[in-house]
Amino acid sequence: MDSQTIEQMIRAGLPDADVTVSGDDGVHFEAVVTSDSFAGKPTLQRHRMVYATLGSLMGNEIHALALRTETPPESDTQP
Repeated sequence: MDSQTIEQMIRAGLPDADVTVSGDDGVHFEAVVTSDSFAGKPTLQRHRMVYATLGSLMGNEIHALALRTETPPESDTQP
C-alpha cells in the first residue's frame, strides 16, 4: 500500500476533499482531509466517513491511519 493510492481512494469517496497522505513503511499512514462535507459533524463521524472510503483495507493492508479531519474554515485557522 502507498500514500498515493490512499489519497486517490479518499478523493474518490469524498470528491470535494483536499487530501494529503504520508507514510513511509507501507502500513502506517497519516492523513489530513479537508472537506465541506465535514461541516457540523463531530470528529468520530468525520473519521468514519474517511474510513468508509477505504473499506476493507483498514485493519488489513492499512494497519494504522492517523487522521486530521477539518472543514476549509477550520483549516484556515491551523498553524
